Amino acid sequence: MIRARRARIVATLGPASRAPGMVKSLAEAGVDVFRLNFSHGSHDDHAAALKAVRGAEIALQRPLGVLADLQGPKLRLGRFANVEIDVKPGHKMRFDLDPTPGDATRVQMPHPEIFRALRTGMLLLLDDGRVRLRVGERTDEWADVTVESGSRLSDRKGVAVPEAVVPVSALTPKDREDLAFALRMGVDWVALSFVQKPEDMAELKSIVKGRAACLAKIEKPQALADLEAILDYCDGVMVARGDLGVEMEPEEVPVAQKRIIRAARQRGVPVIVATQMLESMTASPAPTRAEASDVANAVYEGADALMLSAETASGDYPLEAVGIMNRIMERVEADPLWPSLMDAEHAGMDDIDADALVAAARKAGEAQSTACIVIFTTLGGTARRMSRERPLQPMLALTPKPETARRLALVWGLEPRLGKEPASLEDVTDDAVNSAMQYGLAQPGQRVLILAGTPFGAPGAANLLRLAHAPMKKARKS
Repeated sequence: MIRARRARIVATLGPASRAPGMVKSLAEAGVDVFRLNFSHGSHDDHAAALKAVRGAEIALQRPLGVLADLQGPKLRLGRFANVEIDVKPGHKMRFDLDPTPGDATRVQMPHPEIFRALRTGMLLLLDDGRVRLRVGERTDEWADVTVESGSRLSDRKGVAVPEAVVPVSALTPKDREDLAFALRMGVDWVALSFVQKPEDMAELKSIVKGRAACLAKIEKPQALADLEAILDYCDGVMVARGDLGVEMEPEEVPVAQKRIIRAARQRGVPVIVATQMLESMTASPAPTRAEASDVANAVYEGADALMLSAETASGDYPLEAVGIMNRIMERVEADPLWPSLMDAEHAGMDDIDADALVAAARKAGEAQSTACIVIFTTLGGTARRMSRERPLQPMLALTPKPETARRLALVWGLEPRLGKEPASLEDVTDDAVNSAMQYGLAQPGQRVLILAGTPFGAPGAANLLRLAHAPMKKARKS
C-alpha cells in the first residue's frame, strides 16, 4: 500500500460510500484521508463511517486519516408567504427582523449581526450568487435593497456579505456539539468553515487542545485579506472554492487558489484544494477534459491533497472518481517537467538546527544512489518540515503514535507508518534500513537517509542526519 504518487486524496463519505466494504475499496483505490461532512448526516452515520475507516486501516495496514468538517454559520433569509417571489433588476424591497412571512416588498433576514455590518452601497449575494443586490438605506434593524441581477427568490436562501466581516462566531451551537462528538470519536483533523479572522481559528484550537489537528477552510474574501495571520493558527488549510467562488468574481478564484497554496507551502502547512474537482462524475463514469486539467494543475502547483465531495459522498461512481484522480496525479508526477516545478520554490529556513538538517537532507537526497528518506517523528513536525522541501525521493515517516501517523496521511509525499521508539543510534539505523526494505523503498546496496532526534523517545526537533546503506543480504524485519 505504498502510493505511487506524492499528492494525496481526500474523499467525502456519505450514503454512496460509507459502507465498510466500499470504504476499504476506496482506500485501495487511492484515498488517504476520509472526510465526514457534518452539514449532512447524523452522529450515528458519522460514527459508523469512522468505524469503517478504522476497519479498512487494519485490513490494509496503512494509516488513514479522518477529517471532521464542521458546517459553520449559515446566514439565510426568512420565509415568503407564497414560498417564492419573482424579481428583476431594479426591484426594490426591504430586509428586516420581522418574522412575518414576506412578499415582494419585504422579507425577514433573521440576523441582526448582518444589519450591524452593512453599509450603504455594499453588495449582498443570495442563493449562491444567483441574486445580487445593492444596499441602500439601512439601520441596525433593517436595510433597503435593490436587485442588480436575478429572477427569483425563495424561502431560506443563503445570504453572503462579501464586502464586510460579519460579527458572528465561526462556531455555532451545532458546530460545538458536533465538535465535541467528533473529538470523542477520535477524528484526526477538524475543519472550520467560513473562517473570517485569526480569532476564529484561535477559538477552535483552544477547544480542541491538541486532540486533533485544526484546518481552516478559506472560503471568504475576508480570510484572504488576513491569510498570513490565519495561517499562524493552522495545522492545515483548504482552498474551499465553492463558497469562495460565490463571494468572488470567477476570474479571481484561480488567483486566490495559487496564493493560498504558495503561502501554505512557504510555511509547511498542508493545503487541500477542494470543490468541483470531478463534479461531473457524480453522474458520469468519466470526467470532462476541463476537470482532468483542473486536477492536474493543482498537482503541478504542489498542493498536498485534492478533495472529492459529492463525487464520492452521493455520486454514482465513487470508485471511478477516486481511480481517475489517482491516475491523473500519477501521470502528472511522471511528467519530466514536474520535478523542476517542485524544485522551483523552497520555503525560507528558520535559523534552527532542524531546518538546517532538513536542507542538508534534501541536498543529500539528490544523489542518484539515495533510495529514500526515513524520518523518525513523535508529533510529526520533522516529517512536515521535510515534506515542505518537496524532495523527489520517497519519504517514510516512522512514529510510535497512531494519531501522528493518521494526521501525516494528509501531507505531501509522506508514507506514515507505525514503528517502535528507537532506544539507540544502532536501533535508528537498523529500523530505518529494515523498514525501507520491508516496504520496498530501498533495494540492497542503496543509500537510505535517516532523520531523527536525540534524546530518543523525547518529542523535539530532529538533530541527527545519518547515511546508511541497505545490506546486500536481506535485512531482518523490524
